[in-house]
Amino acid sequence: MTVHLTFLGGAGTVTGSKYLVRHGGQALLLDCGLFQGYKLLRQRNWQPLPLASAALDAVVLTHAHLDHSGHLPLLARQGFAGPVWCTPGTRDLCAILLPDSGHLQEEDANYLNRHGLSRHSPALPLYTRLDAERSLALLRTQPLHQDFEPLPGWHARFSRAGHILGAASVLLQVGGRRILLSGDLGRSDDVLMHAPEPPPAADVVLVESTYGDRSHPPGTVADELGPALARVAARGGVAVVPVFAVGRAQTVLHAITELKARGALPAALPVFLDSPMAVNATQLFEDHLGEHRLSRAQLQAMARGTTLVRSVEESKALARLHGPRVILSASGMATGGRVLHHLQLHAGDHRNMIVLTGHQAGGTRGARIAAGEKSIRIHGQDVAVRAEVVQLHTASAHADGQQVLDWLAASPGAPRQAYVVHGELAAADALRQRIEQRLRWPAQVPEHGATVVV
Repeated sequence: MTVHLTFLGGAGTVTGSKYLVRHGGQALLLDCGLFQGYKLLRQRNWQPLPLASAALDAVVLTHAHLDHSGHLPLLARQGFAGPVWCTPGTRDLCAILLPDSGHLQEEDANYLNRHGLSRHSPALPLYTRLDAERSLALLRTQPLHQDFEPLPGWHARFSRAGHILGAASVLLQVGGRRILLSGDLGRSDDVLMHAPEPPPAADVVLVESTYGDRSHPPGTVADELGPALARVAARGGVAVVPVFAVGRAQTVLHAITELKARGALPAALPVFLDSPMAVNATQLFEDHLGEHRLSRAQLQAMARGTTLVRSVEESKALARLHGPRVILSASGMATGGRVLHHLQLHAGDHRNMIVLTGHQAGGTRGARIAAGEKSIRIHGQDVAVRAEVVQLHTASAHADGQQVLDWLAASPGAPRQAYVVHGELAAADALRQRIEQRLRWPAQVPEHGATVVV
């Protein structure tokens, strides 16, 4: 019997990763991501999958970021009740990220309804916090390097991908085929996470291409961040740093701790982490010592130098402070969350600074700020952007094009086909060409919704 692979997300875009594998009357979803960014993409979240959720038998997650896991609560609400396989680190992070995602969607819908801004009456959240909490009961964990059966007769194994806590590549064996999904690959030189492990042999490889058309610059986050924060501190301004709660927040806090320790930043410069999700994720690093590069002493030094902001009242109180300060707040692409309130308050002052810490997907506020737009829309209002905008180029948690190629080249043998996924079209096609030219592998960028026989 044949094995069919359908690209339900992460095809020609860097978001919404979902890859449906069908064989022998059974169906398994590799990743279950939410679409983010352009409205055209976000509308796909509301569209039904090509099979009923109850007809899906299992899900395997590579990691917890919402563009890989954030569709799971909706899937469960629509009737999916099968196992969701992941690593222990991914389970722990999903327990933080998914309920928060549901809460933010409820808040956004409530805001639109209160202010009459919705084109629908009433505006509804895609799913709720309760939906997300219920979906967590489906999670089943497996450690790295251990074979398991996600479905009877199907075999899978996780290997370390770097990137964030719990992130894995997954090798799926079914119907005599070996399908490898890279997941999001970390950097070999990452300050936070260990390098990805070499890939196993596979017949078909699905490889991410977030930075497939570029190379990361030399240097560290501290090298790039230090002069920027020193400037804003010297002029008495506020640095608003949109961060991804998992990974980027911890990288930036670690860099600031280092900079203060060596005198590159004033030791008394106040630093606030205003994101309950990021606070909880930071604390998870102590529960997963050995899965990352930071020691317990380094984690404790980060905690001592940072004010952890949990409640809404504490967050609002930051607006009443005076003098220079650094505020890290989710989300990393300024698509929602508390960071919007800080941008609304501080983006209009030329003394202040907005520090963008990673990839800004097309259609997000972060992408518009990075492009130099002088006005952004927040909560239905136009907000002037007069603050200095700094885009960090060293903070990415993704492998660049060369590092992805090096990872692929370490494979024991060539696959019959490589599919370049999870990247904007320019990045994905650039990586496709490099794979064909350097590795001599057949490679293509799949279309959204396409089905192939593997």
